[in-house]
This record gives sequence, structure tokens and C-alpha cells, in this order.
Amino acid sequence: MLCLFDLDGTLIDSEHGITACVRHALARLDVPAPAHEELRRWIGPPLRHSFAPLLDHDAERIEAAVAYYHERFDTHGWREHAIYPGIEALIGRLRGAGHQLAVVTSKPHRHAAPIVEHLPFGAAFGRLYGPHPGSAHSEKASMIAEALADFGADPADAAMIGDRHFDIDGAVANWVRGFGVLWGFGGRAELELAGAHAIAATPDDLAALLLA
Repeated sequence: MLCLFDLDGTLIDSEHGITACVRHALARLDVPAPAHEELRRWIGPPLRHSFAPLLDHDAERIEAAVAYYHERFDTHGWREHAIYPGIEALIGRLRGAGHQLAVVTSKPHRHAAPIVEHLPFGAAFGRLYGPHPGSAHSEKASMIAEALADFGADPADAAMIGDRHFDIDGAVANWVRGFGVLWGFGGRAELELAGAHAIAATPDDLAALLLA
């Protein structure tokens, strides 16, 4: 089976790095940052999508915010994450069972690459898919389609694993099974509404689903 993993909220808890970079960007623009609970919802969607309402959909200010975000992310943010408990063992079990693995993330490729490379199990992933830094869209559907083509995988023999509806939306668009996880930044209602094939509460639960 081809197992496609989201990064933020699925493999790693990147809350601190992402929210700190958002606060940095808004401070540079003299815009008050939303409350912490609101900022947690920024983890998953494309940055431009999240910045737009706060910046009155002003394209120039949105691009400035994204640049300021990356200003901090390049130096500090990419290292500010933790691997979720049980993930390393899960990846080892999937590899041991002969599954092919790849990462499909909304984080731009150039920002995701050093994170994946520094994971203790990063070498387990055959490919990394991330949108172009200038893209305003998540592009999960097109990246999943690209992965299926690259690996020569039948959609029926592939799975997309993630914590947000963007992951499940991309899976549904490609007739791939979407497995939602509850340790990230989404929730059961969001994942069910998007049409998740199944939902796992822990990495052990996910292993049981994928290795069944």
C-alpha cells in the first residue's frame, strides 16, 4: 500500500513554531494577533487563506505577512516541533510490512524538506510533496494525484492520513481512502463531515487500520 502522510498535526506537533511565526508576521504589520485557540486553526490551511480576513483581503499586505512569517520560520520555526508519541514506531511497522511512504503537506516544499530530513525516520519517506511557496491553495488533491502517478499506485491501494479536512478532501477527490487522526488540530466532526474512511485516536489504532 502507498501511505501518504500529512506533516503538521499528523507526524509532528508544530503548534509552537507555526503560531510564533504568525505572531511575528502580524507584529511586523502592527496587527493584533488572534487568541491562541483561533491561531491553532491556522495549522493546516494555506497561510494566505488564513491571513486574508485579518488583512482585509489586501493582496499586498497578505504577501508581506507571508514573507514575514517565512522570515522567522527559516531561522527558528522549522525546528520548533515535536514528534507525536508512537509515530516513529508506526512508521517502522509500516516500512517493515513493505508499505511505500510519502509526505503530502500544505507546507511549501522548501520548508518541509529540512523538517522531514531531520526526523529520525525521515529516510522512510520515498518522496515529499509540498506546494510552491507562491501558491494560495492547499493543493492536496493535485499532490495526491502526483504521488499516485509517481509511485504507479492504484487509488484502491493507497491511503491519505491527516488531521484536517484538507487531507480527507484531497483523498476523496482521488478515490483514495482518507484516514483521519485525532491527535492533531482538527477533530472527529470535521473529519467525518469531509468523508473520512476511518478515524484513528492513536498511532496504534492507525497501525491496526493500515495493517489490517
